[in-house]
Parts: sequence; C-alpha cells; structure tokens
Amino acid sequence: MSIRSGAEPPAPDASLADEGGAYSHKGLTYPLGRRAPAAGEVIELAPGLQWARLPVPGSLKHVNIWLFDDGQGVAIVDTGLDIPPCREAWESLISGAIAGRPVTRIIVTHFHPAHLGLAGWLAERFDAPLWMTRGEWLFGRLLASDVRDAPPREAIAYWRSAGWDEARIEEEAAKGWGRFASVVSPIPVSFVRMEDGNRLTIGARTWRVLVGNGHCPEHACLIDDEAGLMIAGDQVLPRITSNVSLSLSEPEADPLGDWLASIEKLKALPDTLLVLPSHGEPFTGLHARLDALAFGHCDRLDALHAKLEEPRRAVDCFATLFARQIDDSMLGLATGEALAHLRRLEVEGRAVRESKDGVHWYRAG
Repeated sequence: MSIRSGAEPPAPDASLADEGGAYSHKGLTYPLGRRAPAAGEVIELAPGLQWARLPVPGSLKHVNIWLFDDGQGVAIVDTGLDIPPCREAWESLISGAIAGRPVTRIIVTHFHPAHLGLAGWLAERFDAPLWMTRGEWLFGRLLASDVRDAPPREAIAYWRSAGWDEARIEEEAAKGWGRFASVVSPIPVSFVRMEDGNRLTIGARTWRVLVGNGHCPEHACLIDDEAGLMIAGDQVLPRITSNVSLSLSEPEADPLGDWLASIEKLKALPDTLLVLPSHGEPFTGLHARLDALAFGHCDRLDALHAKLEEPRRAVDCFATLFARQIDDSMLGLATGEALAHLRRLEVEGRAVRESKDGVHWYRAG
C-alpha cells in the first residue's frame, strides 16, 4: 500500500482562522484552533450547522455532536452516553440553543454508547425517528438486550484463547454481563435505515451517506459535497486512532482488513473537506490523516510479524502494538486490537494459528 507523505493541507477559510487561531500539525490544519464549545453551548460552523460537546468519562473526555437546521426543527447527529452529566448537558441545549424547536430526527453514526446512548431518550422525548444503518441498529439492539448474571461460555473461551490467566478471567466473569445496557437508554424498536450512497435532504443541505467498516459493522459518515463538509464520526479522528477489534460475536472476521479497505474507500473523497470528527477538533487534510492511519497499522503488522518467529499469544503482543502500559482498564480493548492484528496476518498468510488447551498461539507463516 502506498503511503503519501509531505502533502500540504488546503488553506483554512480565513474567517475561521482569524477567529479560532488556526494552526497546522502533522499534515492537518485546524481552522478553529483549539476552540471548542463548552457544555450546553454551540459553535456555528456553517449556516444551519452547529457543533456541541457532551462529557465522556475517562481519557476521551468528550464526544462531539452536531445540530442541523431541518426546516422548522433540528436534526441531531449522535447523542452521548446515558449518564447524568450528558443528560444535564442536553437539558442545557434544549432550554438554550434549540429552545422551542422540535427535534425532527435523530441520526446515529454507529452503535457505540457514546453515540447511541441517549438516542432512545431523545426519540421518546421529542417523538422523533431514529436514523441508523441496519447493522448498527441491530448490533445496538442485540447488546442492549443481552444482560446476564454471568458471561456466556463464548466470552470465557475468547478471553482464555487470548492468553488471559484464570484469575483474571474469574475477576472479569464476576462483573456479570451486559454493561452496554447500563449506559444506553432503551433503543427504539423501529428505525429509518441509512445505506451507503443514500442522499439525505436536511434543511437546505444534502448529505451523502458513506459507510465505513472495521471500527464497527456499518459506520455512517455524512458528506455535504457542495459545502465540502464531512461528519466523520469515529471513522476518521485527527489525533487518536479508532479501536479496531476482533469481536466475540464474529471471531473469524477480519476487522483490520475492513478498516484498511475503508481507508482506501475514503481516499476517493476530496482532500479539501472540512472533517468534523467525534473526538477532537474540526480539521482539513483528510488524505494525510488517512495515510497516517494506514501507515500506523501496516507498520505494526510488520513489527508484529517479525515478533512471531517464536509463538505468541495475543497478550504477548501488547508491547509491540501499544506505546503504553496496558492495565486492567484497557485489557479488553487491547486484547481485541491485538487479535485483530493477528487475524489480519493470518488472512494475509503471514501467521499461523494453533490452539493448545484453549489458548491460541500464533507463529510466522
């Protein structure tokens, strides 16, 4: 795969640059600088398009949401977690920025709780329809309904296969199963399906749906080709890389292969788009960021392949893949990501998997 380097991003719009202190870093330009909306406030990015932020616990700290002028009302893109701080932030928006205006539709880019969490709450409150891709709606409904006292046997086998020790498996199993539902309000049983290539007329704008894969089954991005805007969700983030994990539900899939293919698909978009990500600030320089994401994964695949001269489990690969120490709070995400890289090597024919006592060992193929 070719990796572009040294590409200069397009110049930011002058009015945004003056107001926000634009700067460039690693091939990306941030037209608003580090300016971001405070809780309960909005920033107008273009006529009929506003940016708001909701709090997220932990290192992410926030999720960006987008408010579209939709005629007499407001269309919402992404909703935040179903936790008190997010509900409080929404109450401030409802009594402030969008006061007196009905919500016409709730668009969710993908099923992860920071995006889907309050969709049901908002849908019920405003009697508004939920818009999602089918794969994301189905996955969200599945996870929200699967609440048990103990994990399924497949989860135990998944953890064991990755190399977790029995004490860690027992500790995780004691937490029960179904934490997804604890931060997601009841998901509507009906939805409006979005598909790749659909065009959504929202107010005076037309948004084209582009579906990406790898981070989740059918992630919806929205492109306003005329205005040069892209609601990117988690499919393209400016500073951090989205988690790409081999999931328990589809252990023979190739999510990293899907992710890399989606990067190539996104490269067909204009490099001049103003990208509006779910985390971080709006930026330009889409192709430079896509190249960096692809290079990062391909570089780690090569490094991991070199380490497989001796058989290794997924947990033995953390030091090669991650630049941080993996503690218990990150173990699940790190395990999924390591398995995704190992599975990609397996699909490429560069790794062979062997099982012994339920543990998967990988060696160079």
